[in-house]
Amino acid sequence: MGASPNVCLKLSNRAENVLLVRETLIGVAEALAIDDSDLNDIKTAVTEACNNVVMHAYAGKEGPLELELYVGSGSSDSGSIEVVVRDRGAGIQPRIPRLRETPAGIGIPVMQALARRVEFSSTEDQGTEVRMEFATPGSQALKPLPEEGVELPAVAQAEELAGAMGIAIAPTHLARAVLPRLLCVLAARAHFSTDRISDTQLVADALVAQMPDSIGESHLGIGVSVEPRTLELHVGPLRRDRAKWRIVGSGIAGLSPVVEKLTNQHGVVAVGSSEALALRLNDQR
Repeated sequence: MGASPNVCLKLSNRAENVLLVRETLIGVAEALAIDDSDLNDIKTAVTEACNNVVMHAYAGKEGPLELELYVGSGSSDSGSIEVVVRDRGAGIQPRIPRLRETPAGIGIPVMQALARRVEFSSTEDQGTEVRMEFATPGSQALKPLPEEGVELPAVAQAEELAGAMGIAIAPTHLARAVLPRLLCVLAARAHFSTDRISDTQLVADALVAQMPDSIGESHLGIGVSVEPRTLELHVGPLRRDRAKWRIVGSGIAGLSPVVEKLTNQHGVVAVGSSEALALRLNDQR
């Protein structure tokens, strides 16, 4: 697998965030034409790994749940994806016996049966990492990504839990299938009306459509903060010549009609050494 993941999620270990992981996998399967049977195996095994973080990693407290997904080189008749689920909690012992023995879970043996390869290891900060590789014969291949770090907008670093999260996706082909799904789930979580959820999907589609002009080969990074009837998004990192990004157009006053009409606030903000597009969507019922 390549050094840079195609998808990176930084979430809290709340049970509701497992749905975001599953929606991510569905979007990836749609983009890569992964067989439904293979997708079901992937969802089952990855869900179990995530549920283990929810139930055991932090002794009932809240902490980070991280997921990385790598698309293999593949070919016309074979392929693979690798999924890494990581936490910074209690460590690999005694959690592996718990995972094996939990009555509500399927345990390690079934994960090993569903995946081509399963590896457990301790992270540098004494958390646990579960690395699973799945065969996806017949799936589409993707061009390898540059070997570079994944930069997430600062609105959702791992330390900022609760309603904040970070999403990074590349290339555009994957982002187009994954990002609208995730933002619609988050809009529903924010108690948006059906019409406002549809607006959120249109904004997501617009962001992905402009990804090549704004960010190029790098990941589309989305920092999301969820509050009742409010979504705040930081999208980046923007190119220094962001005037080429048609969403922004000629300065922040030149927003495209879709983004200008459907967001309540918009602007460009500094995020460390780079910049991000800041958007706010409200449901003002």
